[in-house]
Amino acid sequence: MTRALLFESPDPLQYFATLVADDASLPLLEAAAAIAQAADPGVDVQGVLAEVDGLAATLRRRLPADAGPLQRLRLLNRYFFGELGFSGNDDAFDDPRHSDLAQVLARRRGIPITLALLYVELATQAGLKASGISFPGHFLVKLRLPQGEVVIDPFSGQSLSRAQLEQRLVPVRRALGLQGDEEIPLGLYLQSATPRGILERMLRNLEAIHRACGDRRALLQVQERLVVLLPGEPAERRERGLTLAALGCMARACEDVEAYLAQARRAPDAPALRRRLARWRAVPPPALH
Repeated sequence: MTRALLFESPDPLQYFATLVADDASLPLLEAAAAIAQAADPGVDVQGVLAEVDGLAATLRRRLPADAGPLQRLRLLNRYFFGELGFSGNDDAFDDPRHSDLAQVLARRRGIPITLALLYVELATQAGLKASGISFPGHFLVKLRLPQGEVVIDPFSGQSLSRAQLEQRLVPVRRALGLQGDEEIPLGLYLQSATPRGILERMLRNLEAIHRACGDRRALLQVQERLVVLLPGEPAERRERGLTLAALGCMARACEDVEAYLAQARRAPDAPALRRRLARWRAVPPPALH
């Protein structure tokens, strides 16, 4: 009798961990789509990728064989912002659905970083050199053309001049107390973001949303992914440990804080965390019924 081989599918966190294990082969769009599984394990990541590929295929069919980069960019903008209707939503920046690529595709609304991910993917498949920019406060897209670089705000579709970019940096530089020769040049703010950095920014957005509304279980799911994404950052273990403690998962909370203290013995918060850890250890485990 022949038996079928059964392969157990990884849970969403394991799947995400597999995707982000190696920088050299990190599939950015797939990993970004998989972030939504933190809230909904049933999100069809492969379906998202297939839909994006379908949109890109439609665009490629419309591109003349001899289309130059500038013509390709114009057709892309007309298709993405005009025909498909992708745009930002000023009234719902704190809506977690805007960090869910499946929802962004369905609703044609998103925050700058998710819109940028889709825009860059379509641009790349259309033969353009595009990348995301982790600009302070607002994620942007950069395209390299023979005529020079073009910076686009994926939230509005606007092409930004150097003067407009400098103006957006005024409050950032003011907050940092930088002026004159101390100012960080604009070019340093326009460097291409790494795939891992983009995923971190997406998760930070969700972390802030769930923390602000007090949804600890959703916050924990995001922090689980930050721990996986940033294994060399002990602070991620501390933050997850504090959330676990708030949820009553004391054994795991102790493990995380112990790991943090082992790597950050002289951190300013270490004494307070050691005292807190002692209190947690003194709490008896829940009785079994």
